Amino acid sequence: MRRLADLDAAQYRALAELRYRIRCFLTFSESAARAAKLEPQQHQLLLVLKTLAAEKKPTVRVVAERLQIRHNSAVDLVKRTVERGLVEHRRSEEDRREASLRLSPAGQRLLRRLSLAHRAELSSAAPALVDALHMIVSRNKQYEA
Repeated sequence: MRRLADLDAAQYRALAELRYRIRCFLTFSESAARAAKLEPQQHQLLLVLKTLAAEKKPTVRVVAERLQIRHNSAVDLVKRTVERGLVEHRRSEEDRREASLRLSPAGQRLLRRLSLAHRAELSSAAPALVDALHMIVSRNKQYEA
């Protein structure tokens, strides 16, 4: 196993810059969700349901794993989002204990609006993010060579 080289001052600065840029984007994301009268985690839930791989069942357990939250927190999150009419919750015909989740038409529209705003924000933030990431990765490759 090859040992990675230590970080130099420029890489520490790049790591700090990358973290700052990510934090700026997350702050934007949370503000955009709140402006849409949505909790940030509800926005994340909508995004998870929209993008799940076909082989993954859209269940509370999967949502909890994708959002890295406890199962009971995911249950509450789903309940609040269903009450808002943004997600539909259906019991399985085969196993009444299992429920499937999906975006409602209102959830689809809201997610689209938020995603367009996020894409625009990322378009303007991308150069600084890429620069910081490139600085970290390329300087590491220099040291490994």
